[in-house]
Amino acid sequence: MAGAAGPVTVAASRRLDPAAAVRSYLDHLAVERGVATNTLTAYRRDLARYLDYLAERAITSMADVDAVAVSAFLAYLREGDDDHPALSATSVARAMAAVRGLHRFALDDALVETDVSREVRSAAPPRRLPKAIPLDDVERLLEAAGYAGTALALRDRALLEVLYGTGARISEAVGLDIDDLDLTDNTVLLTGKGDKQRRVPVGSFAAAALSAYLVQARPGLVAAGAGSPKVFLNARGGPLSRQSAWVVLRTAAERAGLTAGISPHTLRHSFATHLLEGGADVRVVQELLGHASIMTTQIYTLVTVDTLREVYASAHPRARG
Repeated sequence: MAGAAGPVTVAASRRLDPAAAVRSYLDHLAVERGVATNTLTAYRRDLARYLDYLAERAITSMADVDAVAVSAFLAYLREGDDDHPALSATSVARAMAAVRGLHRFALDDALVETDVSREVRSAAPPRRLPKAIPLDDVERLLEAAGYAGTALALRDRALLEVLYGTGARISEAVGLDIDDLDLTDNTVLLTGKGDKQRRVPVGSFAAAALSAYLVQARPGLVAAGAGSPKVFLNARGGPLSRQSAWVVLRTAAERAGLTAGISPHTLRHSFATHLLEGGADVRVVQELLGHASIMTTQIYTLVTVDTLREVYASAHPRARG
């Protein structure tokens, strides 16, 4: 039918500005791929920087972007300029993943004839081993969280017990609704990246801490607010934020004298490492953590190998000359 809108062709991409391509790509990630909000936010920020870079070089259509421009952007990320400091290797890798995804999307949707980003090679970021803390330090951290016995202390202890008892991300823990708990069989339903759900067991210590918080502390917190369904509430009765949960962890760590190496993922890393050290199968740990790829989980096996190597070196009579 004359005048009907059709798909954008390669020829039409001469008129498709990069900003429009980025909007379409982000919509694709959100609607069709179900990418997590945090990932979308990071991609939006990285691609905004990419758009600024292209605009400064008067590149106004997707068809005019070539491998030289993409390669120059990579160098710009690594080196920075007077207005923008150089990024870390990890941040560069994330930004380039966003750029490569944009160009791959443009090719798949016939907006361009080639994916010029494929010609650009960047070194993989250095693999950082996850930092776990010993069980004794975990126990000190948990004790420090609930030492005061107040409503908020009961909440803090329950929160950290859940993080270590399930391997949940902080965002998954604060996202828990009351209906996600099943303390009759000690399981919780976690909603991870891309809204993918998994039901995982919760240990007896975490279940006991949750029960104490739900019975003794949460009713008072609920009364201060508007009846939020979230498990973990702030002092005003609203949902506990990720930032506030991080403050809970940091405060407990300081009280326990564990100021070095404590991050929002510390208990998750410790959960995985301790399971593997205890003989758990890596694929079971993958399911518990909600990793899409076994390769992501296998990095924890490197930690346990390092531990075995240290024990061997110190204990075996012929480990050293």
